[in-house]
Amino acid sequence: MNLSRKSFIKTAGLGAVAIGTSSFVNTSGKKKENALDHQLTIGLASYTLRKYSLDELIEIVQRLGIKDLAFKSFHLPYESTDEELRYIRDKVKARGLNLYGGGVIYFKKPEDVETYFNYAKTAGLKMIIGAPNHELLPAIEKKVKETDIKLAIHNHGPEDDIFPSPKSVYDKIVDLDERIGLCIDTGHTFRLNLDPAAELKKFKDRLYDVHIKDIDEQIPEGKNVEIGRGKMDIPSIMRALKEIKYSGILGIEYEKDGNQAISGLSESIGYVRGILRMI
Repeated sequence: MNLSRKSFIKTAGLGAVAIGTSSFVNTSGKKKENALDHQLTIGLASYTLRKYSLDELIEIVQRLGIKDLAFKSFHLPYESTDEELRYIRDKVKARGLNLYGGGVIYFKKPEDVETYFNYAKTAGLKMIIGAPNHELLPAIEKKVKETDIKLAIHNHGPEDDIFPSPKSVYDKIVDLDERIGLCIDTGHTFRLNLDPAAELKKFKDRLYDVHIKDIDEQIPEGKNVEIGRGKMDIPSIMRALKEIKYSGILGIEYEKDGNQAISGLSESIGYVRGILRMI
């Protein structure tokens, strides 16, 4: 993909506009009296930039001021040799970025457990964002204990027969090693006609990752849109995360416009930053 530096700078600037608008600025110059001081960290789920190369992704996130990344296989291929995985790991680190996780990774058969935990260990990942078949959880728990790599199980909404909701994850992992927890996808949760803010609070004790997005309608067929343009109550989600003192990453996952994602991603990040500044 030909990423024009000039057009990127122009487009990326759209995300900053939201921070300075009257909708987000407290005109008194002071925080609201009930504001929560806990700081949240905005990161990126690299599925957003699935049509962009690794070098393009690095340039984009640096210009947007994002440091914490979870790589999908587009940017950290499963078929990579150990040498290639270490090269990507070191390249990202050298640019001042934190490759904290990888996924979503699907565990379908027993051999996947060994394969993907070795992949994560070689790439220096501290967390796998995964979607394992139920019967593989005992083997996964064993690998978590061996490697000290966390597994955050991702819910995929109404189409998913394995882990549709946060509760469906929690019920399966509550008695497993505490390093096995949840990656709550707020958009898929919303499409289940659930309140993402309430779900975040409910499962806070095992919440290790969060995917932030926005959906146009609260129906199973709801579509991903720029954050702030949909029907999700983004401020309530941010308040909930502050209330529970969430210490993980807020992974922006903008799924729309795969080939031209920069504008929507920039707008989405600007909106989230504006909301955090407001509350």
